[in-house]
Amino acid sequence: MLPLPELPIQLTIERLGQLGEGVASWQGRTVFVPGTFPGDTVRVHLEAHGRVLRGILRQVVSPGLDRREAPCVHATDCGGCDWLALAEPAQRTAKQEIVLSTLEHLGRLSRERFTVRPLMVAPRDWGYRRRAVLHPVGKGALGYFGRRSHERVPVEVCGALTPVLTALPGKLAPLLKPLAKDTEEVLLLAEGDKAAFAVKLSGPVTARHLEAAEAAVRALRLEGAVLTPKEGSARLLGKPALRSISPLRPEVPLYLRPDAFAQAHAEANVGLVTSAVYELGARETDTVLELYSGNGNFTFPLAGSAASVLGVESSPVGVELAQRSAREGGVTNVRFVQGDARKVCDGLVAEQRRFDVCLADPPRAGAPGLAKWMTALGVRRVVYVACDPASLARDAADLIAAGYQPLALQVVDMFPQTHHVEAVMSFEQTS
Repeated sequence: MLPLPELPIQLTIERLGQLGEGVASWQGRTVFVPGTFPGDTVRVHLEAHGRVLRGILRQVVSPGLDRREAPCVHATDCGGCDWLALAEPAQRTAKQEIVLSTLEHLGRLSRERFTVRPLMVAPRDWGYRRRAVLHPVGKGALGYFGRRSHERVPVEVCGALTPVLTALPGKLAPLLKPLAKDTEEVLLLAEGDKAAFAVKLSGPVTARHLEAAEAAVRALRLEGAVLTPKEGSARLLGKPALRSISPLRPEVPLYLRPDAFAQAHAEANVGLVTSAVYELGARETDTVLELYSGNGNFTFPLAGSAASVLGVESSPVGVELAQRSAREGGVTNVRFVQGDARKVCDGLVAEQRRFDVCLADPPRAGAPGLAKWMTALGVRRVVYVACDPASLARDAADLIAAGYQPLALQVVDMFPQTHHVEAVMSFEQTS
């Protein structure tokens, strides 16, 4: 193997990789170059990371056709929006191709075997994020992690956030200074014109923490806050559970809390839910198993057309919010179980339970073992909502090996200006 050159070399970026990095070739080897896009001619310093070659960008010699001036002063340092310098049409084309090529190369699943639906475009490309995770920076500032690092970039104003949150990092940071040395993360959440925050602490909640958080809620006219200690129960201040409406079920309230998961793009989430419900095609006599059900984002739309839905969720907060929605919305054909999906599914199999259809919305790590459970529970159709193409490819391959036929793929541009993407894929039992 040739030694790496000590001086920067010139490369041309050929495509985008699964993690959003530019991909080039050098001496027959693949080089990943963060911050670059197809068509860019760049000078990079090569570094070996195990068997992987990475290029540290030193200069864009000539930009590709789709490169633009990034609309954010933090674009070169912040790790949040890694595709800000790539025009939106090129972002969308790349996302569709990344999901399809990952299915082909990791899942050995040819795109000709299923229907590929046109990419679902997000209604807003900027100023859309209704949630954010911030970290303490220095003395009294908040910020994001840098690109491919845990170095922290202080941010006072973030244009990627919804209007009610845009200036909140800078306004909130000095008010939370008494908590700074005990703070691990600060989580922001908005719904419409209302906002709340949560602080994850490295130790217990103290009177000093409560006083500072209460003062911040009052000063910024926020709905409430949550203080989460390292151990024990969270402390709620004000009314941090923000009321929304369930997609496709406006008569059912949906509650969000800053210390629980919620989809970042509210408008695109409606499209995501609509796609998942359509692909599942639950009938009025069907029993639905929903894995990783969260706060009920998919649950109540599914319950509108099915006989019953059993939601399984590991987060106690998610289950609490979902149960509140069911009570207030008068939804009687749903039930929620709080627990690890693997253990709950093993229990359902042991009880010889049967379900007609299943929707799974796992975290980034995916749902290892899903195919085994689907077969044992007699599930006819599976819809998999994925936030990671590699996990989707692995779990899709397992479903196919278990006798499920891939039907359709819908890619949703849930996270404009980033390489992140959501995908909805359906499978049906053929044996």
